[in-house]
Amino acid sequence: MNNENPDKILAEEIDYTELELDELEPILLEMFRSRRFAQLKSILNEMNAADIGEMLQDMIDEEDIAEEELPKAFRILPKDLAADVFVEMTPDMQKILISSFSDRELQEILDDMFVDDTVDIIEEMPANVVARILESVDSSTRSDINKILKYEEDSAGSIMTTEYIHLVPEQTVREAFAHIRQAGVDTESIYNCYVTDNKKKLIGIVTVKDLLLHDYEDVIGDFMEDNVISVTTRDDKEDVAQMFAKYDFTALPVVDMDDRLVGIVTIDDAVDVMTEEATEDIEKMAAITPSEHPYLRTSIFETWKQRIPWLLLLMISATFTGMIITKFESALAAQVALTAFIPMLMDTGGNCGSQASVTIIRGLSLGEIEFSDIIKVIWKEIRVAVLCGISLAAVGFGKIMLVDHLLMGNADVTPMVAAVVSLAVVVTVLIAKIVGCVLPMITDKLGFDPAVMASPFITTIVDALSLMIYMNFATLLLGL
Repeated sequence: MNNENPDKILAEEIDYTELELDELEPILLEMFRSRRFAQLKSILNEMNAADIGEMLQDMIDEEDIAEEELPKAFRILPKDLAADVFVEMTPDMQKILISSFSDRELQEILDDMFVDDTVDIIEEMPANVVARILESVDSSTRSDINKILKYEEDSAGSIMTTEYIHLVPEQTVREAFAHIRQAGVDTESIYNCYVTDNKKKLIGIVTVKDLLLHDYEDVIGDFMEDNVISVTTRDDKEDVAQMFAKYDFTALPVVDMDDRLVGIVTIDDAVDVMTEEATEDIEKMAAITPSEHPYLRTSIFETWKQRIPWLLLLMISATFTGMIITKFESALAAQVALTAFIPMLMDTGGNCGSQASVTIIRGLSLGEIEFSDIIKVIWKEIRVAVLCGISLAAVGFGKIMLVDHLLMGNADVTPMVAAVVSLAVVVTVLIAKIVGCVLPMITDKLGFDPAVMASPFITTIVDALSLMIYMNFATLLLGL
């Protein structure tokens, strides 16, 4: 009689490749706890490195495994997969593993990593860990790492890799393939091959497709593409990332000031830059100091530090709104009905300003709008504002007369009060649209991130302006 656990038999018959990651995670966790390492290793070998890294992070965050158990779990990974998983881990997890690695283990991991990934890790590590990493790599790799580290943080040089395929124009297709087979093992991307002269100046590009479609004896210089789009090491990495989107590149060559090829930026790094910049812009637009850590791994104190400076600044700036209300206190006392429409007016102005600012900030970020377009932008927003303002004013007038005056029977809400509110809405929308489009463009022209001029600041400014417009219309038309 078979006394083997039927649950275990059933588990072993599962096709793990068909399971979602959240379904697979508890099964693998149980295998780890029950020390079924051979089966666990077999399943992990079929998984993507990014999924394994995410799964290990989830297990740490949810305290399914202790941090002390992470090295044991990592050592289960097949050797050829371990380096890829290590790259996908967070800096905190990488630090835990490095501290547990022997010198030989660390060297094996680093040998299987590309230079740009090693640089990314070094930039997140404390000095003692950096020193150990540099001691574990060979002199050639150390030299490449130091070259990349010397570039400014937001430059193309800081995100490039020095591992690429370069050919010379005199080579034949046969010789090129022989070189690719030899050098491609340690190269991140082999599809694009860059042609350089004897001084390493970039003069052309060929793809593996080009090589496959030519005879073995054809010379590369005869069919290479010599109109090569490249960037310099000093170019902003955000601009470089946008070039990937514009030209549909998978890799982009990086040259120095003398047009010598020094590296390439690959699509995975460009996507990382896009994600990082988008996250940073969203946080700035919400008046939050950008964070380098995910939300759940950011301490309460650090989150407080990110938010409180902006909240204090916005709170203080919002006192101007209170000063305006105080200045017109007697007018509001004489016509109390005006007070009820202040929130609607301020919200409408803030929303209109936010719409314009977010649209312009996105356009500036994508390179669709430049400061030289400011007149065109203002003229367009004025026309949009007139249409929006008239529409909102008409609906607002009808709502005030129908609901507030007739249905609610508020005798203080007269047609003249409704007219004041409606006129204030039109002018407020116009001013809000202009402020919302102009401020980000001026901020960008001055060299600052236009995202800081998004919703919170625009709303605060427009709130004060809308109140001034409203109260001046009320004073003028109602004789207060």
